[in-house]
Amino acid sequence: METKLQALCDKITIDQHQRLKETGLDCQCNLDNAVARYIMKRKYTNIDLGGCGKYMIVNATGEIYGIKGYGVIHRGHYFGTLDTINDYFWGEYRAYKLTK
Repeated sequence: METKLQALCDKITIDQHQRLKETGLDCQCNLDNAVARYIMKRKYTNIDLGGCGKYMIVNATGEIYGIKGYGVIHRGHYFGTLDTINDYFWGEYRAYKLTK
């Protein structure tokens, strides 16, 4: 599971950097704050972007959700599973599903 979590963090970071470069906001400070990392807990894994919480993953199923507040899952904002991370673009404020 940790390799999938790291793959998600890498994908988020790459997509965030891509968006920053496209919009001309790619100063070093912004790029440094657009790096995702994960923190594993007992029931959920938190995905942080910079110093803020961004997504939560259910450890038992690998489902990815948005957050209401740090550590509070928002089941209304569903972003697939750890196996479908390439179906989404993670560079905007909230991830969106890519059309094929």
